Amino acid sequence: MSWETIIISNGQTSGDRAALDWAIEQNVPHGGWCPKGRATAAGPLDVKYQLRETATENYLECTEANILGAEGTVAFTLGPKATGSTQKTISLTKKLKKPCVHLHQGILAVSEKLVAFMDKHHIRRLNVAGSDEANEAGIDLWISNALIKAKATMDRRSQSLF
Repeated sequence: MSWETIIISNGQTSGDRAALDWAIEQNVPHGGWCPKGRATAAGPLDVKYQLRETATENYLECTEANILGAEGTVAFTLGPKATGSTQKTISLTKKLKKPCVHLHQGILAVSEKLVAFMDKHHIRRLNVAGSDEANEAGIDLWISNALIKAKATMDRRSQSLF
């Protein structure tokens, strides 16, 4: 199967935005919910991100909407323990009984694990949560590289069918 997945995120952290930027660069559809006023800790969210605003500025409202609007969530961190908004996302997926995988730098073959997760849960809309560069320097590039490799794996599989 080639990459036919829509990337969903709320754009709150640089890691979230790295996934959205990757989607834009790869011409992969993206969307999701962001807080009213497009508010983030870094300032207003750029309009290049095709996100809809929730009724309030509460980022947990858009996080929940994105979890519910996706077949699964991937949470990216560099370290083995998620913290902050990424940990809140993971906890919320459990509460809502939605599939979630936490991928970090200590895991081998991260892109293959992501592809297997997507296959297992038949994911067409993938919610992406990630740490922030301010807390984990290098997270943005790491997320982008993981998505590049996952897409390449899926595209190769698709080509081998023909």
